[in-house]
Amino acid sequence: MSRVYNFSAGPAVLPEEVLKEAALEMLDYKGSGMSVMEMSHRSKVYDTIIKEAEQDLRDLMNIPDNYKVLFLQGGASLQFAMIPMNLMKNKKAGYIVTGQWAKKAYQEASLYGEAIKLASSEDQTFSYIPDCSNLAIPEDLDYVYICENNTIYGTKYKTLPNTKGHTLVADVSSCFLSEPVDVTKYGVIYGGVQKNIGPAGVVIVIIRKDLITEDTLPGTPTMMKYQIHADNDSLYNTPPAYGIYICGKVFKWLKNMGGLSAMKERNEEKAKILYDFLDESKMFRGTVVKEDRSLMNVPFVTGNEELDAKFVQEAAAEGFVNLKGHRTVGGMRASIYNAMPKEGVEKLVAFMKKFEEENA
Repeated sequence: MSRVYNFSAGPAVLPEEVLKEAALEMLDYKGSGMSVMEMSHRSKVYDTIIKEAEQDLRDLMNIPDNYKVLFLQGGASLQFAMIPMNLMKNKKAGYIVTGQWAKKAYQEASLYGEAIKLASSEDQTFSYIPDCSNLAIPEDLDYVYICENNTIYGTKYKTLPNTKGHTLVADVSSCFLSEPVDVTKYGVIYGGVQKNIGPAGVVIVIIRKDLITEDTLPGTPTMMKYQIHADNDSLYNTPPAYGIYICGKVFKWLKNMGGLSAMKERNEEKAKILYDFLDESKMFRGTVVKEDRSLMNVPFVTGNEELDAKFVQEAAAEGFVNLKGHRTVGGMRASIYNAMPKEGVEKLVAFMKKFEEENA
């Protein structure tokens, strides 16, 4: 069977070159006589894999030396608790709620201290990013938290919030490595890798070193302390070793593709093909205000649930899979991450045009 065009929001499409390379190394990684899956995380061979992965990520993102890179487990959802446990010194944090994941992070933080909703776009089903240029931010906030790209709703911050000097914490799970970022604008920038970087099971946390302290909330489990993982270079316990190995391959693929500036151009070009069609279509329409559209996740609807279901079914039969929208939005969603080739988007649009003609 030939490969499909996988528009899943995550776990998501990976670069074919990476998958082929991993397949070739499955039984014998570089003469070790075993798979990376079977290898001790304390071995010299694996030590090289994880160190190279970190260095390549540092190169791609220009991560300064005063930031620590941690390869952790538990997905982004575990970070919803880890962040307040480690950073809520005054037991007060601000959250900008622009979707389900930011909302869950906000709810989790309220278990550990006072979580303040600084702004929200829930009034219009999270279809826009609120104006964050002059929020009322209490002086004693420990940090301001955002989810930078909202996978379910297809919105993206084009300008970071004005935190008025407070530490910015950002979940970038679904826009990770899709464009250049200035890491110095964040105290913590983190994401689950299963959307744009690797297989599910790894979360990467990039954290400014001054935020890593022994001073965590009482009762914080050892495994939930950034300092423990930082002191042990992500090897305090057995890490998701194979997942990190695949991430490392994706970092090398990104370097070969020309880095994050080149990826941004590619991603803008792909997204434009789809958004331009949605803007002119009489049947399909996007659900997000234009200025806040994500390059990674594109939700769209016909306005008719039966027609939406028919579209998803017929698209799957043609090899365009995982286009069903999230249950909270309905309709369709095309996730067009770094590894989705341009031709995948072009062919999807051609299919949408044909579907529109046949069902007008």
